[in-house]
Amino acid sequence: QAQLVESGGGLVQPGGSLRLSCAASGFAFDYFAIGWFRQAPGKEREGVLCISANGDSRYFQDSVTGRFTISRDSAENTVYLQMNSLKPEDTGVYYCAASGWCGLGTGMYDWWGQGTQVTVSS
Repeated sequence: QAQLVESGGGLVQPGGSLRLSCAASGFAFDYFAIGWFRQAPGKEREGVLCISANGDSRYFQDSVTGRFTISRDSAENTVYLQMNSLKPEDTGVYYCAASGWCGLGTGMYDWWGQGTQVTVSS
């Protein structure tokens, strides 16, 4: 059974950093793109960043370019989202999801994690 488990969220001050992890199991991780999405209270879920099966990154939000990076570790079946210079508007529940390629639409993703809360506040 395919499973994605996010971890690493928490409360951080503006300007701080967090690294989120997405641990995958139950499917052929090396052949799937992994995307990160976020959902703020009262807003729709939005794509943030995605890494393809061959390691190429695709940014979905201009606001995170230069602050967020994504990487994957095939030995650990894990994708990491490094978030630096965090802002209050980055607050939300962050989800990872698996798809055949990096697309913006949430309907393109086959499996989703349960989410991890990120709160940026002083």
